[in-house]
Amino acid sequence: MFHAAFPASEFGGSWPPGVPLQIHMMEDDEWAVEDLPAARELVKAIDGAELFLYPGDRHLFADNSLPDYDESAATLLEQRVLAFLEDVEQN
Repeated sequence: MFHAAFPASEFGGSWPPGVPLQIHMMEDDEWAVEDLPAARELVKAIDGAELFLYPGDRHLFADNSLPDYDESAATLLEQRVLAFLEDVEQN
């Protein structure tokens, strides 16, 4: 998940078994702060789930077509997601 998180109830009650999860948000983004309890709950409930909080207050920080874009955070997000996808592919 990028920029936000939702409670598992939004997905029909629970996260699908065996489906890996990463959540990426900026720690001071007012939208993400609202979603942080759901993100922490998902990470607590899903084995191997990861929550990454980036410094800053921008919401859509990985979209280089928007003013919220943060190059360093977006680069780190991309690296983490590519490693995540590689790991998922190998398993």
